[in-house]
Amino acid sequence: MHSHKILRIASLQNQLQNTLSQELKISKILAQVLINRGITDIAEAARFIDVKTEHLLNPFLFHAMQNAVTRIKKAKDKKEKVMIFGDYDVDGLTSVVLLKQCLQKTGVDTIHYIPHRINDGYGLTKSIARTAKERNIKLLITVDCGIANHREIEELRRNSIDTIITDHHEPQSSDLPAAISIIDPKIKDSGYKFRELAGVGVVYKLCQGLTNSKLLDELDLVALGTVADVVALTGENRVIAKEGLSRLSKTKRPGLRALIEGAGIRNKTFTSTSVSFILAPRINASGRMGSAEASLNLLLSSDLKEAQALASILEQHNRARQKIESKIMEEAQDIINKEVNFKEHKVIVVAKEDWHQGVLGIVAAKLADRFYRPAIVISLNEKICKGSGRSIRNFHLFQALGACRQFLEAFGGHAHAAGLTISRDSIKDFRDSINKLAHEKMSLEDLLPGLDIDMELSLADLTESLAEELEKLEPFGTANPEPLFYTRGLKLKGEPQKLARQTLKFWVTDGAISVQVIGFGMESLCANLIEAKTVDIVYTLRLDNWQDNSSIILEAKDIFFR
Repeated sequence: MHSHKILRIASLQNQLQNTLSQELKISKILAQVLINRGITDIAEAARFIDVKTEHLLNPFLFHAMQNAVTRIKKAKDKKEKVMIFGDYDVDGLTSVVLLKQCLQKTGVDTIHYIPHRINDGYGLTKSIARTAKERNIKLLITVDCGIANHREIEELRRNSIDTIITDHHEPQSSDLPAAISIIDPKIKDSGYKFRELAGVGVVYKLCQGLTNSKLLDELDLVALGTVADVVALTGENRVIAKEGLSRLSKTKRPGLRALIEGAGIRNKTFTSTSVSFILAPRINASGRMGSAEASLNLLLSSDLKEAQALASILEQHNRARQKIESKIMEEAQDIINKEVNFKEHKVIVVAKEDWHQGVLGIVAAKLADRFYRPAIVISLNEKICKGSGRSIRNFHLFQALGACRQFLEAFGGHAHAAGLTISRDSIKDFRDSINKLAHEKMSLEDLLPGLDIDMELSLADLTESLAEELEKLEPFGTANPEPLFYTRGLKLKGEPQKLARQTLKFWVTDGAISVQVIGFGMESLCANLIEAKTVDIVYTLRLDNWQDNSSIILEAKDIFFR
């Protein structure tokens, strides 16, 4: 059965369209797409279209940057040992690699510590002060974590170990940990003009501050962590992603070369999709299955043969992760079928014994996508249970967890993704509480999936030059989705073709112009298409290059039959 999504067609702003179009010498269609993304200032629009490394911000806009740089230089001068404490996902691992290599190049004695996802959980471990003291650490730098670790950082301070926090998560209160420097764009009065940096983006700014250099050669690594962490690809992240993805395709890092080769995407143009669906899952697989050391060693490797062996291990971990994830998805679906009443439960909270903690976030994301409502997946344990949640538009998950904090042992995250720990006895009260909050915050319309349409166009509007112009908006991702258009009243021309993987290919016409359409996974709509008098299509515009000939093709996202 074909289930349509609600279409949210953007309001046209003709006057602003004309201004941007004339000033920037772009089409009115591109101008409207920029307006739809909140880009209405001429200078900002020019920067968005023509991305340059000069648009990278000064790292010393962070008020805490100078303190951090001074303390690290002191550690170098006094020959102190520095520990980098990271995280086990792509953002955390790229952060560790970037900072470790930067510190080592500047002559700082550096070691790293990556927590074990299952044994240690997220953030600074309870025993970190003892571990650091045993290893004679005088300065600890957190990457992609730390903003929620008040107790652990206070314990480090009592043991005469200084801490620098680099993080990009929301603080849970106005009280901040007792670190000597906190570099986090989301804290109040950080001084930084751009809030949406990934963890590796924050580390990149620290490295720039330390070296007084733009470090453009490091952008392959920074882009990898930035895109993988699904942060907004606007502002400074747009510079990082665009410049970094072009460098990633020709990276000199043996680890990334081995990973790219093993995934079969060598010599291809890199997009955010290449990272999100091909590279990131492989790097994450090691940490999801337990220890992230194989992934970290791959990224640190300077030997191609060693890197190829590690890439092969990650492939094995990724296949194992897929099997476990598939099993948990089936079990979660069974629980939902039996226990979830969608009239009462606007937030799905499912729990079961011994679900593998490493894949809870992926399962939560798939459930949120399947049922279009926030989903929290919890692995039950005798005492403290761990969970991961993913949300939808218009429901701020981090704030919701904050409102239910009396039922939680700990939590952290963002608007759309969060992790939590909870006692087994508190799960029912938590489920009731977060659903009560969801009923107050969300309307029924919020639970209906939709498509944000940039413009309604005619086939005459669709030209090769428009397709080329829209390519200037790449890379696409969070806060900068690929433009979606809508055309009504088209008729089928000729016989539809059924291709591999349930793909449907056909021609449509408005009587004057004919255009080819491809619908991935839409083979089941073939009969509807043949029977319909007319069709309305939601699509992205593509240039189809075949044997040195280019033509327009529409990639269908939804089809309405009339």
